Amino acid sequence: MTTKGITTKTGDEGYSRLFSGEKVSKDSPRLEAYGDLDELVSTLAVARGQTRNTRLREEILILQKELFVVGSELATTSVKLAKLPRRVDDAFLAQMEKRCAFLNATVPIPKGFVIPGATLASAYLDQARCIARRCERKVVALYHKKEIKNPRVIVWFNRLSDCLYLLARREEKHPVLVKDLV
Repeated sequence: MTTKGITTKTGDEGYSRLFSGEKVSKDSPRLEAYGDLDELVSTLAVARGQTRNTRLREEILILQKELFVVGSELATTSVKLAKLPRRVDDAFLAQMEKRCAFLNATVPIPKGFVIPGATLASAYLDQARCIARRCERKVVALYHKKEIKNPRVIVWFNRLSDCLYLLARREEKHPVLVKDLV
């Protein structure tokens, strides 16, 4: 089997193509948003590789797959959104809501601020939560500029950071808390 290389050998002159095909500058807010999303997927991969909890690995993999759905929507202009096989719709958001409700019911919430790092996997989940919040801020900016029009994407990112916080607490079991703020 012959594979095609990833480079075009023509240079990109500071431009890239959206998933939907349009050429945009590499400093486009849209590229910034889904570039951070890519970082989030990779950070989750490290967390998934570090945990010994099979169920947690499965949950992280589901989130990674869902992030590809969200990313494809961020990387597609509104005129071509109908061509996407899957989008962030009410059912997609309901899956995240259900996941968060289950975690809220089963993971004890620490009474105080948590110092990340009780386990390596929980530290990466906390890092992923921070990246998710950054993504959320960039998605909100895209929404306010009317570059994306689906408000469910914003809600989904907000729930994602909650979900990642709860997954980190589940992983570490005994969080280290800040007792006194200096």
